[in-house]
Amino acid sequence: MKNRNLILFIVIFFIVSILSIYSSTFILSSDYSNIHIKQIIWYIISFILIFILYKRPKGFFYKYDKLLYIFGIILLILVLLFGTRINGSKGWFNILNISIQPSEFMKIFLIIKLSNTLSLNNPKNRSFKSELIIIGKCIILTLIPFILTFLEPDTGNSIMYLIILVTMLFVYGIRYRWYFISIILLLGLLAITYYLYINKQDTFISIFGTDIFYRIDRILSWKNNESMQLKNALASSGSSPILGYGIGKTPIYFPEAETDFIVSIILGNLGPIISIILVIIMLLFDIYLIKLCLRHKKRNKYLISGVISILIFSQIQNIGMNLGLFPITGITLPFISYGGSSLLTYMILIGLIININKKTS
Repeated sequence: MKNRNLILFIVIFFIVSILSIYSSTFILSSDYSNIHIKQIIWYIISFILIFILYKRPKGFFYKYDKLLYIFGIILLILVLLFGTRINGSKGWFNILNISIQPSEFMKIFLIIKLSNTLSLNNPKNRSFKSELIIIGKCIILTLIPFILTFLEPDTGNSIMYLIILVTMLFVYGIRYRWYFISIILLLGLLAITYYLYINKQDTFISIFGTDIFYRIDRILSWKNNESMQLKNALASSGSSPILGYGIGKTPIYFPEAETDFIVSIILGNLGPIISIILVIIMLLFDIYLIKLCLRHKKRNKYLISGVISILIFSQIQNIGMNLGLFPITGITLPFISYGGSSLLTYMILIGLIININKKTS
């Protein structure tokens, strides 16, 4: 099977995920006692979806890019109106006691839509006007879900959409002058935002809402090392023996152990040696995907690059915030952290890659 290496990586992540999530249940409340069982169920559903995607015609999903994108936008609007608020963010639908997060699935729809949009334009022999048009289309397609997701507020996935956009435009091959223009505009926007925050807080609140102060506080608490969550997570992982304390023996409590801080659970319970091996496996997984990306052309290449961008960004951000190197943003570790919507999203993206990477008869 041409895609057997991808499946092997996923199986390894599955084993690590279940062990680490099971370990986290020992410091969580009784409400979370069976989340490792739920994660197994989500994995089973995900493998079924991958099999279905593999059996479908190669690249079939590109035909439905507009429909999928519009469907994703509708979900983002509906969740703002009727969604359930969890941890201060109104970003989930609660259906039959199952939480569904539309902003996660929007990553799939956005990657497919941008891949198709970019493929309709030849990156070579293009004029300034044609390049401006394609960049403008991609920015608009990205800004719509970005704004809706930012309003939830969900900073992590909002950033993900921008990462997808920048990466796919880079792989598409836009001229360097656009990066220079973007940096100038971004610096100008940041300067205006800072001015409003310092001198015009009423205007600042009317634009960004009061939730923005919560996000700023999270950044400041990280910068000033005032987060109890981070302090306890660092104490747990930093005091771990070479082979860890053992499964289910996390020495100290910290919130979101099963999601945002799953790396601290792995470090504390399995030790630094196993943790380093896991990082190496993730690196090999990323390299394998990059090699696949280089073998493909046009929209398949853009699609795989979009998937790679959010995988690598999520890995770096999640591991970094567990080590106190980056602010806590709520970005989970792909395939490892607990979460149905997150796991399904990444598994479907791998399913899409498996679909376009299979041999045609």
